[in-house]
Amino acid sequence: MTVTKNASLLKHNTFGIEATAAAWAEYDSENELRQLLTLVEEGQLPRPLLHVGAGSNLLFLADYAGTVLHSRIGGVEVLAETPEEVLVRVGSGMVFDRFVEYAVACGWHGLENLSLVPGEVGGAAVQNIGAYGVEAADFIERVEGVWLADGHRDEWPKTACDYSYRHSIFKSKLRAEIAVTAVTFRLSKVFSPRLDYGGLRKAMAEQGLDEARLSPQQLRELVISIRRSKLPDPQVLGNAGSFFMNPVVEAAAYERLLASYPAMPCYPLPDGRVKVPAAWLIERAGWKGRQMGPAAVHDRQALVLVNRGGATGRDILRLSDAVREAVRQQFGIDLQPEVNMIGSASL
Repeated sequence: MTVTKNASLLKHNTFGIEATAAAWAEYDSENELRQLLTLVEEGQLPRPLLHVGAGSNLLFLADYAGTVLHSRIGGVEVLAETPEEVLVRVGSGMVFDRFVEYAVACGWHGLENLSLVPGEVGGAAVQNIGAYGVEAADFIERVEGVWLADGHRDEWPKTACDYSYRHSIFKSKLRAEIAVTAVTFRLSKVFSPRLDYGGLRKAMAEQGLDEARLSPQQLRELVISIRRSKLPDPQVLGNAGSFFMNPVVEAAAYERLLASYPAMPCYPLPDGRVKVPAAWLIERAGWKGRQMGPAAVHDRQALVLVNRGGATGRDILRLSDAVREAVRQQFGIDLQPEVNMIGSASL
């Protein structure tokens, strides 16, 4: 357990935004988290509390006047196993991509399409991260956590997590109330690749890969190569990955848009609605590669807003607002940020 007062958050958010927290506190177990909560109760650590992962989905708009908590709980534990599948419990502080790498090496399948998605296991469960047609919720069996109000332990089966696109109960109803400490995944021992999303088959053809002979490691490496070709490294150019969620519209609304934009891509959903790529909307609205001061829309992936050096959270927010307004004016669609904004969003 470590506690730092007046701590810089620069290295704790991938946007590279300079902000300060009144206190930064890390813990290696649920018991250590309870000790920290006791210090908060005694007034030795300030409120409010903010629990973060790797900072890959955060935008600090101001300094944080309370205590920022971070899990360092690691470990991978096999809970049950059959010839077809495995139940594996993972500490919330483990880097998610390291777990994907470990799972592939162990012959546990399903997460390959989520390779190189930034963040930690706890954040993956909160955000319901997704990429290339796969979401974390597809494989989550159970989430464990501690209530920040009184430190008691609880757990939520998948059916109680209210999972949907980039959504969970921990991001909505239980926001700021729970610290996720472990996640249990149900993974398959039978490799059944999902290749119908994001140009995976096209990339396979370009690399000379045969679908019938594709290995889990090859799929993982393919996804990593695609992500690296499109997305900037936050160590080089501050960003939080996809800044906006792909909007979901009613089928009738999509048909109306299609009349004006015949090339508009879409992904039909089981409920009859249609998911439209936000990157396509942003690019067509003329914002791909554009810059406002030190903040910019990335020139290779319009979903990504970047800090070109010295940007504040407010600089990023102003750019976000300008992009949203342009898309709203042209398409009548209101893009919703995927990034969690810490501080007042009003300008």
